[in-house]
Parts: sequence; structure tokens; C-alpha cells
Amino acid sequence: MASGPVPRKQKLLQQIDRSARLKVINELKRTQGLAVSGLAERLQMSYMGVKGVCLDLEKRGLLDTWRQPQKVGRPQMLYRLTERAQELFPSESNGLTLELLEAAQRLFGTTAPEKLLLVMFQKQKEKYAARVNGGSLEERVEQLTRVREKEGYMAECARDGAGWRLIEYHSPILDVLKSFPVVTRFEVEMFERLLGVPVRRELSTASGLFEATFFIG
Repeated sequence: MASGPVPRKQKLLQQIDRSARLKVINELKRTQGLAVSGLAERLQMSYMGVKGVCLDLEKRGLLDTWRQPQKVGRPQMLYRLTERAQELFPSESNGLTLELLEAAQRLFGTTAPEKLLLVMFQKQKEKYAARVNGGSLEERVEQLTRVREKEGYMAECARDGAGWRLIEYHSPILDVLKSFPVVTRFEVEMFERLLGVPVRRELSTASGLFEATFFIG
């Protein structure tokens, strides 16, 4: 029996199926861009080895470059992920989810998708509550970070003055978020209920960059 066409994501994975390439892509996913020297230091690889990997990934359309101005001297050239590279990271949502939300909007009015998403986030909060139950804010933030990291959000947390920052470098539901921006409000409200303090969200996007920062407390 003849095999069917290879899915687009699988083709991309086949193209970069080498540990050095994967390491570079995963490291860049958690940044706003890095110079070759910075990547080499983080990955404990040689400068020329990292440079060769970056040039290869750039040819494949997975990296691009931009020049970061410096206070003194020439701008520094940084590598960052492209939009195409986002296909390599896990996604919980799919076309069917969007089709259902859009169908609900056509059949039942503009508020129907929001109501369905609200129910989804209420259920998600209940699921999270069993794992985010620490006594202190620090414990709850760290527990929430671990939950989100496990779900593919590439999350990390850090103190921010008297409060905390939870940073996510990926969103498995990015396609839903783009089509229905109300998702961002539901995420913030869910975090506030779990953590018991005010939460503010900021989003940074450029090229293949996704960075959602939640300021907590």
C-alpha cells in the first residue's frame, strides 16, 4: 500500500533531526534573540560549530537575523526563530476546535465562542486547583509554573520586586488565542483565582518570538 503525504510538521522535524540543531532552536525559543557567541556559551559548543548550525537553520527558513544597536560600536547580529519554526512546538488546539468556535458564532451569535471558552477555562481552573494549592504565594507560583511547563508553555518564574513574574515562551493554543483574543483575559482571571492576587499580562511578539509575561502580585 502506498504511503500518504508526509505531514508538514513531520517534514520539518526530519529536516532538523540533529541534536545540535534542536538545541539551538530550543535555546532560542526562550529568548528574544541571541548572538552566536551567546549561544555557544549557553550550549557549551564551539563558536564555529554554532555558527554553522545557525546558517543551516537560516537556509531552511527556521531562523532569521536582526541587528541590535549597541551603545558603542557596531550593532550586534542576533539570531531568532521565524514563524515557520513555531510549527515544531506542541499545539493542543487544532483546526476542528476553531471550526467549532466559528460555527457556534455563526449559529448562536457573537458571544457564543466566548461562552464556550469560559466553560473550558473554568474546567481548566478546577483541574489546576488540585495541583496549585501551596500555602504561600511563592509555592503557588512555582506549582503553577511546573503545571504550565508540563503542558508545553515553556514556562519559568522569577521574583520581580515584591511580586513575581511568570514567563511563557510558547502557547499550545496560539491559533485559538489569535482568533479569539478573549482567551488572554480568561488566562489572567484563571491565574488570579488560583494565586489569590492581581495578575497583569504583557505579550511580546516579533518574527517567531512569543513571550507572555504575567506580573503577579
